[in-house]
Amino acid sequence: MAQEKIWFKSYAPGVPHEIDFEKMTLPEALKRSARNYPESTALLFMGKHLSYAELDRLVNRFARALLDLGVKKGEKVALLLPNLPQAVIAIYAAFRIGAVAVMNNPLYTERELEYQFNDSDSKVLVSLDLLHPRILKIKDKTKIEKVIYCHINDYLPFPKKQLFPLVKKQMYRKFEPREGFYEFLPIIQKYTDTPVENASNWEETGAFIYTGGTTGVSKGVMLTHANLSCNVQQFSVWFPDLKKGAESVLAVFPFFHSAGFTAIMNLCIWNGYTDILVPRPEPATVMEMVKKFKPNYLPAVPTIFVGLLNTPEFRQMDLSFIKGFFSGAAPLAADTLQQMKDLTGATMLEVYGLTETTPIATVTPWGGKIKPGTVGTPVPSTDVKIVDVDTGKEEQKIGTPGEIIVKGPQVMKGYYKQPEETAHVLKDGWLYTGDIGMFDEDGYLTIVDRKKDMIIAGGYNIYPREIDEILFQHPKILEACSIGVPDAYRGETVKAYVVVKPGETLTADEVIQFSREKLAAYKAPKMVEFIDALPKSAVGKILRKEVKDMDRKKSQQKKA
Repeated sequence: MAQEKIWFKSYAPGVPHEIDFEKMTLPEALKRSARNYPESTALLFMGKHLSYAELDRLVNRFARALLDLGVKKGEKVALLLPNLPQAVIAIYAAFRIGAVAVMNNPLYTERELEYQFNDSDSKVLVSLDLLHPRILKIKDKTKIEKVIYCHINDYLPFPKKQLFPLVKKQMYRKFEPREGFYEFLPIIQKYTDTPVENASNWEETGAFIYTGGTTGVSKGVMLTHANLSCNVQQFSVWFPDLKKGAESVLAVFPFFHSAGFTAIMNLCIWNGYTDILVPRPEPATVMEMVKKFKPNYLPAVPTIFVGLLNTPEFRQMDLSFIKGFFSGAAPLAADTLQQMKDLTGATMLEVYGLTETTPIATVTPWGGKIKPGTVGTPVPSTDVKIVDVDTGKEEQKIGTPGEIIVKGPQVMKGYYKQPEETAHVLKDGWLYTGDIGMFDEDGYLTIVDRKKDMIIAGGYNIYPREIDEILFQHPKILEACSIGVPDAYRGETVKAYVVVKPGETLTADEVIQFSREKLAAYKAPKMVEFIDALPKSAVGKILRKEVKDMDRKKSQQKKA
């Protein structure tokens, strides 16, 4: 990366091209923040403030609990939690004793969880009491020996009878003692908060974050402490004017997702920011918490922003305290970006990356040019190339799409126990992302689509993401997802699934005509189906694979 890159000219003043990384692991960073900002709020949960000094003490207590339960350096501690204080405490306690924090999605089915617990070789699980019946059904089929349950009211500032209106009362479950099962507060209260010596090492694995599994069995992405620390440092220097110990971020992205893990939880702890925890990432909850706690920064997926903009109360709120928005995990419509900026004056930054890049690879330059449809420029100490799709060796010219490959200190160690899969995507230090993209003359990256989602119709390569972004511009369309379906003549043809905004009416012909006005004829949908809601991931990302599966099943039923 010695040569000058085209994106450097777009960096904000004060952002370095390369970083002299501080070789400090995240548990050490928490200790530093507790020393520098002892009384500052680290975690804000439904009005309950946990200071940095208190968080550090709780991490020491839980670290001692894990050690007493027999967790050794390098062993796996699985987490199955929404964004609660206990999640942060448990993750950093695992880090501190040199164990590996294994992140799991609480919305996963028993089959999916059983696979991930076994695949990760986890022996201890930290979970939510609400999930107790699910855990009981699968525990004996896994390597889990001990389970620690958290209650949602463990760190509430009021009794459970007065739960925050948008946290349902059924989220609390009475604990029934049984062997191998423990409660979070009683076990943590058994131990002193005497400092625990840091056992995390720079090059060792610190966390597993599982890929979504939308293209097959999910894979455990091994992220080292170096990956985690470097990516936080790369994101931190992107904002040279932000003041350490003085900002607040709304944690909409769940921590089991790489965006929430790195760009919210770890970012806040590294810089002494306040992390405002959102246990249920839905537009109504987000709006309520924005109103109550006034965060400086609001990261979310586009569906959250669309939901907020469709709420009259949100549009009428005083949002002057918001300094910036971050969007990631899915395409952001230009109209959504503009409406958020018009409403608040704050900048909307788009972020691109993968779990395999910890996840941040590119970001819209802070204070720089906003280019709708792009995902910004590579962050410092990161190299990105666009190579031909067939061989992956020939670098493409500016404006020519190809596969995006990434090199940098945030690129994963590999997939756990999957050497062939690792070798398929990691070549000579480059991560082959499977995403198709292109650079413009300012070094801004545009994501065209995923290689596997490409539709080949009549010999033409069609990227459904491009079609989706056009459909999002229609004033009556709330959400859309385009897929390729079999066609006797063209091989494949384009079908769009569309969710219409509440109170609006729309016909298939109107959608097709709108598309033809903005797209080449061969790209425009030939078929349109209206649907009440599209399948989404836990963070609100539309799942194209599930849309394809749904369409295939419908076709099979018709034939039957």
